Amino acid sequence: MRADTPAYDLDIRTDEKRIRAALADAAQTPFWLEDPGRPTPQSSLIGTLDTDLLIVGGGYCGLWTALQAKEADPGRDVVLVEGSEIGWAASGRNGGFVDDSLTHGRQNGQRYFAEDLDVLETLAQENFAGFRDSLTRHDIDAEWEEEGSLEVATERHQLAELREMPGRFYDREELAGLVRSPLYRAGVLKESGAALVHPAKLAWGLKAACLRLGVRIFEHTPVTKLTDRGRTVRATTGMGTIRARQVVLATNGFPSLLRRNRFLTIPIYDYVLMTEPLTPAQLDAIGWHGRFGIGDASRQFHYYRKTADNRILWGGYDAVYHRGGGIRPEFDQRPETFARLADHFLRTFPQLGDIKFSHAWGGMIDMSTQLAAFQGLAMGDKVAYAGGFTGLGVAATRFAGTVMLELLAGADTPRTRLRMATKRPLPIPPEPIAYPAVQVIRRAIARADRNGGRDGLILKTANLLGFSFDS
Repeated sequence: MRADTPAYDLDIRTDEKRIRAALADAAQTPFWLEDPGRPTPQSSLIGTLDTDLLIVGGGYCGLWTALQAKEADPGRDVVLVEGSEIGWAASGRNGGFVDDSLTHGRQNGQRYFAEDLDVLETLAQENFAGFRDSLTRHDIDAEWEEEGSLEVATERHQLAELREMPGRFYDREELAGLVRSPLYRAGVLKESGAALVHPAKLAWGLKAACLRLGVRIFEHTPVTKLTDRGRTVRATTGMGTIRARQVVLATNGFPSLLRRNRFLTIPIYDYVLMTEPLTPAQLDAIGWHGRFGIGDASRQFHYYRKTADNRILWGGYDAVYHRGGGIRPEFDQRPETFARLADHFLRTFPQLGDIKFSHAWGGMIDMSTQLAAFQGLAMGDKVAYAGGFTGLGVAATRFAGTVMLELLAGADTPRTRLRMATKRPLPIPPEPIAYPAVQVIRRAIARADRNGGRDGLILKTANLLGFSFDS
């Protein structure tokens, strides 16, 4: 029997002139950060100060930690420092998908956290509800939309697994009532535990809530060194020093201030396109009138959703690691990937004809070998850290903040007993091994997608050793 032609692959099938025309006027900045509500940055730290709790990193993880610390103890002095501006990195340019999973899906949870899985699923639901309640309680307008998420099968071999997923199953004909694409074979709508937000508005709203509660925030204040001083930890910044009783490290994929953690994550670049606003006729053509987000079931998968003004954000597939683990502004643009994403978009929705993309951007996320976050303690239990969110951090960062605060308090809770809070993931091999290893695994994943989803020897061996890689 002749194998099906895969829905998505590395080859460009759309006319290249059409792709160039679609991308010709795309801005190179994240769409979300152009919102007129972008706040003025707080001033930099100059001089010396003392605090009960220092939080390093002003993305979601640091902001959620600061907010929860002040909610739990209003009298606690909390300082948050950010090396650039709040929301400038992954927290301000992601897809805005809020998923209740803490394990990057149940299958990955069974692989790495089987003994904790039932507890984790309960805690995940509690965290998701707490996320929603926090937005209401602190009057954060993050454009919250809780209409579920749709996973679609674009290959024959994905159908059986899709049928086992929680949610309502739609066959090809039924799915056309939700959204129409010639590539779709079936879909499952997860109706709870999934929402969408405006990612930058979420970061800015958390910042405003922290300031109202009395958190002292300093932006453009990178921390270059942590020093254990016995009863305190000293953080050295560009123009000052902070003495803290306790410290939280929430620096995502940037090199950890703890040397022992530097091989626990690698910086992976993810890329996104944003269309111009769709007209009512264009929305009718694809039949996508609901407000749910969509992802496909491939290992190299795409994620997409609509914005408030009915643009379509389209991202994923390529997960790019640069030789040496480099993190550079020029890596945020990758024409090769943008062309591939445009090709895949136009294969998915050929009804949209000559649609244009208004924005094309990319950026770094952190990935761990267990494809899920971890937390822990260092420096005599005075420093807590979290990392490895692997593209699923919008909700999981709030949970990580809760865990880190409980670890610092020495609390024995269901969260602090979890494997992800007591054991670190397998480290990433250092260079010069890391780059070729990642490329070999990426090619093996692409082959698996072409081969009916069946893992070859390389992926089977990597899984046995506890190493995972995903887009």
